[in-house]
Amino acid sequence: MKVLVVGGGLVGLSTALFLAWHGVECTVVERHQDVLRHPRMRSLAPRLVEMYRQVGLEPELVRAGDAFADHAEFTMVRAETLGGVHTVLDKHQDAGLADDISPCRGIPIDQDRAERLVWRRAKQLGADVRFGVSLKDFSHDGAGVTARLRAADGTVSTVTAEYLIAADGANSGIRHRLGIGMTGPGEISRMLSILFEADLDPLLGDRSVHMAFLTQPHPQTYLMSLDPQRRRWVLGTSDPGDRGATRDDCEALVHAALGGEPPLRILPPVPGSTSPALRFGLGAAVADRFRDGRVFLVGDAAHHMPPPGGFGGATGVADAHNLAWKLAAVLTGRADSALLDTYHAERHPVAEFTMRQALARASTRLGADWTDREATIVERTAVMMGYRYGSEDIVSAEPAAVGTRFPHLWLPSGESSLDLFGSGFVLLTSSGGEAWGRVGHESLTVNRLPIDLPGVDPDGAILVRPDGFVAWRGRACPDDPQATIDRVMAASLHGNSPVTESSSVLSPTEFPPPSVFRR
Repeated sequence: MKVLVVGGGLVGLSTALFLAWHGVECTVVERHQDVLRHPRMRSLAPRLVEMYRQVGLEPELVRAGDAFADHAEFTMVRAETLGGVHTVLDKHQDAGLADDISPCRGIPIDQDRAERLVWRRAKQLGADVRFGVSLKDFSHDGAGVTARLRAADGTVSTVTAEYLIAADGANSGIRHRLGIGMTGPGEISRMLSILFEADLDPLLGDRSVHMAFLTQPHPQTYLMSLDPQRRRWVLGTSDPGDRGATRDDCEALVHAALGGEPPLRILPPVPGSTSPALRFGLGAAVADRFRDGRVFLVGDAAHHMPPPGGFGGATGVADAHNLAWKLAAVLTGRADSALLDTYHAERHPVAEFTMRQALARASTRLGADWTDREATIVERTAVMMGYRYGSEDIVSAEPAAVGTRFPHLWLPSGESSLDLFGSGFVLLTSSGGEAWGRVGHESLTVNRLPIDLPGVDPDGAILVRPDGFVAWRGRACPDDPQATIDRVMAASLHGNSPVTESSSVLSPTEFPPPSVFRR
């Protein structure tokens, strides 16, 4: 196989989906027998939907979504117990940008349901997904990766791959094996999560609550509704240590949070497990390295984030989206292996910035003193869509600047500009761009659009990578556009694109001859 992915949660399955979309042979192994039933992330943000739109999954996700609540209706409160007096929380910090920023809307859908759809789409595209299989050990060198896998029946097999991707969660065994440290506050709380069904209307009356931050049974408790009928809920509370091991314990903790004792049914969060609750560390840290030779870290294996803001899953899927096209380009011989170094260079600063944003929200909503005092809360959509690779000022850039996500623009055809991206590189030009239409490259498609492009003259051009990020922008057409494209593509495919750390050696419009790049 070409790539072995360890971990079959949202990020691991998405990694396989994006790899399969690019035609890369990949296998996913997941130690659990099935996807977790615990909902974790409650909805897919528009940026997540954009990435799934590229691989044809958006329609299925929309059909599977429910009418949980749009942002305008979503009510967050603070209270001692759910049945007590509520203080409605202001959502100004996550108010959402204008609808025209994306062709996609957020989709209210539980993470476990979304994972099943990602899994199915990955399999349709050729990914091999194996539940009930764990990684026993592995080794890697310049030639590839050798891994030993243990099946549920205890059978051990040996497989080889060219690359290994660790999507094995916050306690990543692969990260520990590689000796990669984490930087950040670390574990800030131990949490116990309980999934349950109950009719809470008698407690709520005519009050609408989708998320409640409570002080009972412990400070930093949250309660989240999971369906429009307000029958399925998830409770998260500081881990009481010796409590939560039995259903009676869990019921007592839920009743304390509710401020009443309505009948309820505890739902097991892990398939095949008898445990009534899920224990986990609520932490904030980023791995010091996202790559070690032929091994890459994605998702929680690479960064831990508190839940407020819903950044963890979105950031992890964006990791996979960034890495997949680069691996595909290298594995097919279209790019130098140096391109893979840009994965850490681009994603690590974004993860650090997003972690600080999650911490700031956690401090505000859960009442804890975790805030990075230098972190100013940035609007949620800007955190997910507005970052810029290769810039210290990570969320400040003009539209279509080098290193940013190319903006959504409606085209006369009714398509979004984002629908042009997803496979190879795309060169966009406008009304005066006739000369660009004559350039050619095996990894490039040229699109002359009947609209003005941001930041360039009518005869200028913008080069967009397969992941939808701007790799280069030429404000006007040079005397020899083919020579320019040859140099720009050489830079982009050899790890010297302006969106990497080595951008200082290249200006957005002038590139050295191809001979400076490794072949």
